[in-house]
Amino acid sequence: MKHRKLDHLIKQTTRKLRKEQTESETILWQILRNRKLSGIKFLRQHPILLNLEGKQRFFIADFYCHEAGLIVELDGAIHMQRKDYDNARDHVLQSLGLRIIRIKNQDIKDNPQKVINVIKKEIY
Repeated sequence: MKHRKLDHLIKQTTRKLRKEQTESETILWQILRNRKLSGIKFLRQHPILLNLEGKQRFFIADFYCHEAGLIVELDGAIHMQRKDYDNARDHVLQSLGLRIIRIKNQDIKDNPQKVINVIKKEIY
């Protein structure tokens, strides 16, 4: 895919995901945004670019912290049907030196403090 087309696709995709974020993403974003969690910067719906088999590809991380090399993914019901894809994606991202935390949507709704503690533990 040509560079311009890829940039345009990434921009469109991230904007759409930010606009249509889930309730759980909204809750977690309120906790993470503006360095509210331990002064660490997180980005939401952040593209991770990589080269696979000679082609530029990208994944969109729900929440990404460059400082900690950490991706936080919120998993809803759809992820039950795409476990193989998620596992393969995680493997590729881990090969880039990134760590991934997967949190169920319901967990952030039921016990946000527990989720915060899990994230803090991964940061330090």
